[in-house]
Amino acid sequence: METRPLGDTGQESTVLTFGAIALDFLDQDDADDLTEQVLDRGVNHVDVAPQYGTAEVKLAPTLADRREEVFLGCKTLERSYEGAWEKLEASLDRLGVDHIDLYQFHAVTESSEIDDITADDGALKAYREAQEEGIIDHIGLTSHGSPDVIREAVDRIPDLETAMFPVNATVAAKDDDAHAFPALARELSEQGMGVLAIKTFAKQPWPDDLADEERPYNTWYEPYDDPAELRRSLRFTLAQDGVTTLTNAGDPRLVDDILDAAADFEPMDDDEQAAMVDERRSEESPVPTVDI
Repeated sequence: METRPLGDTGQESTVLTFGAIALDFLDQDDADDLTEQVLDRGVNHVDVAPQYGTAEVKLAPTLADRREEVFLGCKTLERSYEGAWEKLEASLDRLGVDHIDLYQFHAVTESSEIDDITADDGALKAYREAQEEGIIDHIGLTSHGSPDVIREAVDRIPDLETAMFPVNATVAAKDDDAHAFPALARELSEQGMGVLAIKTFAKQPWPDDLADEERPYNTWYEPYDDPAELRRSLRFTLAQDGVTTLTNAGDPRLVDDILDAAADFEPMDDDEQAAMVDERRSEESPVPTVDI
């Protein structure tokens, strides 16, 4: 599987990052099988979070055997010093590891959260201490908020080495500042940051009148599920300047087709990208949203 530099971190990440939230919907044996399959297919970057239910615990057995193969990303919603330390230590325990390669401020959507993170008793202080102690290697941010909030965070937190945010054709079709994520990817990459894309496979928000239990997939948004459409979606996101890697849709039933698409990735030319954006202009954007 193709790899790309994750900014200036020194990490070469595969173009597909395993979003381990998919493990939450499986029993332990099936979770082990899926994680082994992902690593056997060459994926070397894994992303997980405490908010992903049982995912950390279910990832742990494979990490115990194959930790050296994995660039491990984790994150926390905590914005305070004590809260961030508490969640970091809990994640280390659940994952069964002694360090995390990339620890991220999770789902930063408001300027007030940056205020909290950078305060004297904020989470940034905990991250810096953990980095000094060798518990985390790199510091990043994830966001479903506006590009301007991400830019503000980058300006105010010089420690940031990566950013994770939505990049897909529907987003690219929206001509407003709130959806200017492809331009942001290029901008941050030029500053030496690694860019991780999410919502590559998002089709549209779930209908408001569709109950959670009636959704055919365990995802925060309605995903594309046709293998050809999954392949097109992946190719579009990876064609955007600055994007290092992208995460799979959260439902484990979609992971195999996405693995195939990543393994067979071929670049998408400008004309094909333009045509895809035109197709998506009338679609309802799946972002911004509040999901984590």
